[in-house]
Amino acid sequence: MTTSIDHTQDNPPASNPVDAFPHWQRFAPDLPAERVMWSELVPGGAHWSCVMPRGSRLRMVALEAGANLSMVLYHAREKLERYNMPDSLKAQHTAHYTRGHTLMSDMGRSLASITHDTLGWHDPLGALLDAERLQAKYGDRPFHTHRNGMYRSGKDGLLIEIGKYGLSRRDLIAPVNFFSKVTVDTEGRFQFAPDHAPAGAVVELRFDMDTLIAFSTAPHPLDPSPTYAPKKVGLAAWKSGPAPADDFNRAFRPECARALHNADMSYL
Repeated sequence: MTTSIDHTQDNPPASNPVDAFPHWQRFAPDLPAERVMWSELVPGGAHWSCVMPRGSRLRMVALEAGANLSMVLYHAREKLERYNMPDSLKAQHTAHYTRGHTLMSDMGRSLASITHDTLGWHDPLGALLDAERLQAKYGDRPFHTHRNGMYRSGKDGLLIEIGKYGLSRRDLIAPVNFFSKVTVDTEGRFQFAPDHAPAGAVVELRFDMDTLIAFSTAPHPLDPSPTYAPKKVGLAAWKSGPAPADDFNRAFRPECARALHNADMSYL
């Protein structure tokens, strides 16, 4: 599988900037064209990163059934502040994410809010596929022999991406595994739901602070498939403005309202 963003589908029209090909028209045609910032087709097994400004949104679409997108989030202006999985789950009394939830930092501020979700369950607990588990499960397929057909773990992909911003292994935090569902059985063991995300599943984030995101589309570490076959995801970013006073997420839980208020206070 390739580990780079897919720019090979078509050549952009001469009138468009080289990095502004309208991929979004294929999987998010309802977005207002004048507000779209960028869009991408991300192959399975790829990794990427970018800074999302406050008041922007990101639509993620599973272009194939069984997709997984592992994302980590950091405050773009002060990277010591970053998404905190234990605080986010504890404050919102949940073990999974869906519309209404906020992804809180370790400073109690909302980095991003889930504003739309067709699945109802995204995994915050399953962690990342690492190189050791990848090799044991799928075998060895190194770059020097297979080039873009290599296998790369989600952990290695995210370490490459956050390294571009001066972060290192000690800064790698627990991700949110969008499109994946993990439950706990009566023995306390994680159970992966292999048929959770159909093709066309959608989840959207609104960024409540300037946020550095890094993500990988490598398989979920608990995916039982014996074949390395990660799935493609479509991304579209657009300008939507910060959360209004009557925002759904503010009313979802008092803790969400507080996290959004704390984020707003940083931009007075």
